[in-house]
Amino acid sequence: MSGTGLLLAKAHYPVTTLGPGIRAGIWTQGCTLHCPGCLSRDTWEADPGKEVPVEAVLGWLASLPGPVEGVTISGGEPFQQPEAVAALVRGIRRWWDESHHETIPLDILVYSGYVYSRLSRSAEAREILEGCDAIVAGPYIDRLNPKRRQVPSGSLLWRGSANQRLVPLSPLGEERYGSPEEAGTDDEQEDTGPRVQVSVDEGPEGRRVYYIGIPRRGDMQHLTSTLERAGVRAGEVSWRP
Repeated sequence: MSGTGLLLAKAHYPVTTLGPGIRAGIWTQGCTLHCPGCLSRDTWEADPGKEVPVEAVLGWLASLPGPVEGVTISGGEPFQQPEAVAALVRGIRRWWDESHHETIPLDILVYSGYVYSRLSRSAEAREILEGCDAIVAGPYIDRLNPKRRQVPSGSLLWRGSANQRLVPLSPLGEERYGSPEEAGTDDEQEDTGPRVQVSVDEGPEGRRVYYIGIPRRGDMQHLTSTLERAGVRAGEVSWRP
């Protein structure tokens, strides 16, 4: 793994909107799929200036105060960096197996814009899948992302659009992701359905606000309009062409 570089858009803890429990989130940089309506256009460019050693990402993960019940890898498109992401997944497994500092098992959830049937035919992709517990696979299709009031709470749990598949890949994945639609009634899932959390980062380019999660169609425009009425104007945003 020494010297393996990952194009990294962002790493964040805690993440509570992309998988069950309290999680670490890792977003890769670079995606050529360019799904219309994508909310993360800022992660499309494969910027070499974003490259960091995989070991540095694992060091960040090991430094977290915990608890860490899972790791979510998204993008960008993780499967366009198969060598680096495979090294990352192996490193996460090694770190967890060696630390034994939590009794709760850790799961790895990965997001991809590629359909699962394509990934399962690729040896490089299978190496990543074999280390993960579940995958949300398929391109984001904006018209298949209903407005929040049009979709029962939880029925698109952790998916952006209805065409995407949530596929368990391990016994733990089956336990945590096997039947999200059957996990309870709509009322019971009100607190576990798709939602968004806010992260504010201070960097050399100033303050940036990140929205982490899976908003329903129209949510971001509604949020922008609400903020503008309150006198808060957004600058450049990632969800507009």
